Amino acid sequence: MSELRPDKLRECGIDPERVPAHIAIIMDGNGRWASHRGLPRLEGHRRGYKTVDRVVRLAGEFGIKALTLYTFSAENWRRPRSEISGIMKLIASAAHQELRKLMDEGVQLRLSGRTDDLPDFVRQALLDDVRRTQDNTGLILNLAINYGGRGELVDAFRQIALRVQRGELSPDDIDERTIAASLYQPGLPDPDLLIRTAGEMRISNFLLWQIAYAELHVTHVLWPDFGEEDLLKAIADYQSRVRKFGGVVNSPGQDLASAAAPDLSPAPSIS
Repeated sequence: MSELRPDKLRECGIDPERVPAHIAIIMDGNGRWASHRGLPRLEGHRRGYKTVDRVVRLAGEFGIKALTLYTFSAENWRRPRSEISGIMKLIASAAHQELRKLMDEGVQLRLSGRTDDLPDFVRQALLDDVRRTQDNTGLILNLAINYGGRGELVDAFRQIALRVQRGELSPDDIDERTIAASLYQPGLPDPDLLIRTAGEMRISNFLLWQIAYAELHVTHVLWPDFGEEDLLKAIADYQSRVRKFGGVVNSPGQDLASAAAPDLSPAPSIS
């Protein structure tokens, strides 16, 4: 299990009691990182994998409860076949190599996306890690793989439509909780903070439902270069915001936690 480092947070002016419970990251810039160095794009993805390893460790040390990483989008299949093949092999290799570390650090692996469409060797490697880590009680690492936010909503609506068709649910009873309960990971609370690297100002079809009230932090740092200082800056930026969730803060000194979002998810706490 990762050893907590509250003193490091305090050194940076961060309140250890108010770190975001759930951080989602759009890991952008692997290809540009490689291109700037005259390297093949796949080398950028390899370096990005090392960053994933680093950030997972840091998240555990800083007391973050859940981390969702945009690993491979549904749109990424449009990339050159050689790049896709290399990424798939890298993901499967990482799943095999990192299992012991996941177990040692108490990380529980989860998956979001249409995983049935992944190559068998990738899907089986990931599902094996999910099974082996399911009882771990540390950081929840949720990999969004073959994932698209619109696709997730389509899949959720199909589930709901089937329930209506079978007579299990009345259309009049469909509400936000119904939809939230039909998403890929209904047990995870919505992300508090969304980080995007490489400076792009878009959300790229990522967690469209879940990030309705997430705080956004965009950095120009390319993903392979993203490190401890960058994560600390993002958390500090998050803590500088007043999260009103459409309401009104009554006083300048009102604590952030007192402006809580409406509870719409079926399982709002991380267990």
